[in-house]
Amino acid sequence: MRASPPIQLTCTRAGLALTGLALTNCAVTICALATGLVLAACSSRSDTQPAPDAFAVLQNIPAASPAKYAGLQEKKNWENPYLVVRSDGVGLLTGVTANQEQILKPEDALDALARLPSSAWPYGRVAAILVQEPSGNSEQSSGQGSERNSEQRKIALRRNRGTVAGELERAHVEIVWMPSPAP
Repeated sequence: MRASPPIQLTCTRAGLALTGLALTNCAVTICALATGLVLAACSSRSDTQPAPDAFAVLQNIPAASPAKYAGLQEKKNWENPYLVVRSDGVGLLTGVTANQEQILKPEDALDALARLPSSAWPYGRVAAILVQEPSGNSEQSSGQGSERNSEQRKIALRRNRGTVAGELERAHVEIVWMPSPAP
């Protein structure tokens, strides 16, 4: 069986000559591109809204009501979020998590607070913070190495405290500084 010769099409104005086979390939390519664009447009459209930032979420919590927590200076009576700032991170305690401590990076504390339900804020937009000072008992060895290590922990503690306090203040979350337990 002999193959039929390709059909020759000529457009004199544009000076273009296409065979029937080339014309079919062009049509298939154009259809494929159009289908791809339609599918891309449909799949890139998202019905979900981006998650609001922590600042916006925390602003939905009523302002702090000092009358509700006046005189509470002990952790066991505190019902709002309670942060423990340490040299190695920040602990988050809430009544919602049955007082299980969640360990966070200082820069993640605000996002973690924003994820808490409104029931975790009975006193309004206020959090208690305890700064856990490094104990001298853990450094029983003497010498320059332990002094340098102790100084590095103090620097990390100050940095973490500043990060957490700055983030909370920017988000208009009132801070109640809890006293460190007596040694």
